[in-house]
Amino acid sequence: MARNIQSLERAAAMLRLLAGGERRLGLSDIASALGLAKGTAHGILRTLQHEGFVEQDDASGRYQLGAELLRLGTTYLDVHELRARALVWTDDLARSSGESVHLGVLHQQGVLIVHHVFRPDDSRQVLEIGAMQPLHSTALGKVLSAYDPVAHSEAMEADRKPFTERTVCEPEDFEQLLDLTRARGYAADVEETWEGVASVAAPIHDRRRMPVGAVDITGAVERVCRDGEVRPELIAAVRDCARAVSRDLGAGRF
Repeated sequence: MARNIQSLERAAAMLRLLAGGERRLGLSDIASALGLAKGTAHGILRTLQHEGFVEQDDASGRYQLGAELLRLGTTYLDVHELRARALVWTDDLARSSGESVHLGVLHQQGVLIVHHVFRPDDSRQVLEIGAMQPLHSTALGKVLSAYDPVAHSEAMEADRKPFTERTVCEPEDFEQLLDLTRARGYAADVEETWEGVASVAAPIHDRRRMPVGAVDITGAVERVCRDGEVRPELIAAVRDCARAVSRDLGAGRF
């Protein structure tokens, strides 16, 4: 049977201690409550502080939970609420468009697919929930990069490799593409990631008007595009879907 890692157990106990009772605790209080030597407790606190999970008040020297822990918890809740709120709207979008629909969120310098509605026909399809997509070439990734500052930084710092001859890789060209995305309210990927595949995506916002994800329509170029451009009715449909999910998340009208 595998043994637990003692330092991680102590760090977890420390976070639980800070999450309950007094808002802020001193080093002596924490060490005493957990039965640790001050030196040991201080070392764990310094590591947690470095990672953003714990913050130290400059005036009192006491410790409290950090913003990074709150961000992780909020992200978890946002993703699950996002999926729940989007279920009906994404089903309707797939049915009306006749194409596959994906819901994506920022995750580890890419786009994590958290929901996938199959194209409503009898063709063989592969469920893509849990798959990762690049930020710089996909419609979902470009939308997140345009509206989410963290996604933007990660996309700019990443190795934007070309997947096809259409992939936009140069920093200046990519920034112009993001400016266009913000101006139009949607992003397109016409054979920039996969040959023969096109998609169009729009951003989803939460009650704080913060971008929490994006929704797309994906299909064969000959169905999604007309004269080399995404069909206007599909652009309107994906934007309407994104607005509807955003309203359900409390964002109000955009």
